[in-house]
Amino acid sequence: MTDRKKAMARLGLCGALLTIALGVGPQSPSGGGVNNAKLATTLVNECAGIRGDELVIIEGGSRDAELLENLAIAVRKTGAHPLITYGSDRLTRQMYSEVPAKFDNQEPAFEKKLADIVDAIISIDYSEQPDLLADVDPHRIMARSKVMEAVDKTMRQRGVVMLSLGNDLYPTKARAERFGIAQGELAKIFWDGVNVDYKQLQATGATVQAQLAAGKTAHITAPNGTDLTVQIAQRPVFVSDGVVSSEDRTTGGPATQVWLPAGEVYVTAVTGSAKGTFIADHFEFQGQHIEGLTLKFEAGKVTSITAKSDISKLKAFYDAAPAGKELFGIIDIGINPSVRLPATAKLATWMAAGTISVTIGSNAWAGGDNTTPFDLAAHLTGGTLSVDDKKIIDQGKLIEK
Repeated sequence: MTDRKKAMARLGLCGALLTIALGVGPQSPSGGGVNNAKLATTLVNECAGIRGDELVIIEGGSRDAELLENLAIAVRKTGAHPLITYGSDRLTRQMYSEVPAKFDNQEPAFEKKLADIVDAIISIDYSEQPDLLADVDPHRIMARSKVMEAVDKTMRQRGVVMLSLGNDLYPTKARAERFGIAQGELAKIFWDGVNVDYKQLQATGATVQAQLAAGKTAHITAPNGTDLTVQIAQRPVFVSDGVVSSEDRTTGGPATQVWLPAGEVYVTAVTGSAKGTFIADHFEFQGQHIEGLTLKFEAGKVTSITAKSDISKLKAFYDAAPAGKELFGIIDIGINPSVRLPATAKLATWMAAGTISVTIGSNAWAGGDNTTPFDLAAHLTGGTLSVDDKKIIDQGKLIEK
């Protein structure tokens, strides 16, 4: 399961302010090298574009308490109204271990009311334990995700601004271990990615977006055996460029989502068109590292999921998911040149320039119509992606022209 999950002149301002606020160091927002007040001001004013009188939920954990407070202050300075909500691994865990399963299908009454009134959600990744729910019955997880569909749909239809700092790269100790690198090194990669040149990111995103929008067939290949063809004609293409602009608000839906570090261009597939094989050399599920995850597609559906290592946990989770889990979801192209993972990294990530990601299952967040409560994202480095025989990525290198 993924988190999820993106042209204005002020993009350049956002990038400059982030550079000033964060610096380029191995600290987390709670660390000594980051000015939380400046960071909060940037996230609220430049990236989320919060407006007076809006209702803004701020999500996070105790690790980033100071940043959450500063976000609330920055929101209130605009005339908008903040509400801080708290999360933790312990709370997430005990919501399953202590709360009876009979409540899993209960309508999320509080969340439904909030979805009708909230204007923006700013969230800071607080998770520390990748295997937190590894022993929880997957049917329970699916049931709780299923009842949230109406909430998600309401927020998409209303164009609720959603800004998330983390994007599966937040430099926690556990995540650094999963990538196989030092935490300080991961922190530098993370903040370098946040501090990207946003004007250049905007330009690159617009170029790739135009190439995808004008194309009909996307073809992904790699030396590891990946060979996948997907039809994308007349499908909407979105860019995660780090800012929710006025134009994005007008467009609504996926256009009002921001993940930081930013730098993705993504498109849903024509139904029933995905055919071939996609192989992720490295994959992780609930804290378990999986080598050579292989997804085979026919007529837009997964026909088999295999790997070089044990995938029994993943298969059990997949088997518990309802219909729609087998459908091809999206193609996502990483365009952030400042996210540079070492060749020895055990995992890949969304936004690193030249990364090709595909998903199965839910794609409503990306402009599709599949709302199943399951999704799986697999990342490929070193691959080639062509649209109508024109290369956009060549052997892992983004072609910026």
